[in-house]
Amino acid sequence: LPTYEKKHKNMAKKKLTYAEAMAELEVILARLRSDELSVDDLAKSVARATELIAECRAILTTTEEEVEKLVNSEA
Repeated sequence: LPTYEKKHKNMAKKKLTYAEAMAELEVILARLRSDELSVDDLAKSVARATELIAECRAILTTTEEEVEKLVNSEA
């Protein structure tokens, strides 16, 4: 595996913060834009990006629910 994939394969096992997930998405996007990815790695990168997007959405949803609870408890 290339260095990038080894590093991010290990990161997939731990819970990422929103900032970490977004940073990884930016790296994937930059690689896609620069044609740095081989055809073989393209599907893996798109799959990882999909996972990261889902994780970001989950974090945002949880945060929104927590904020709503706090706002409603103050009212």
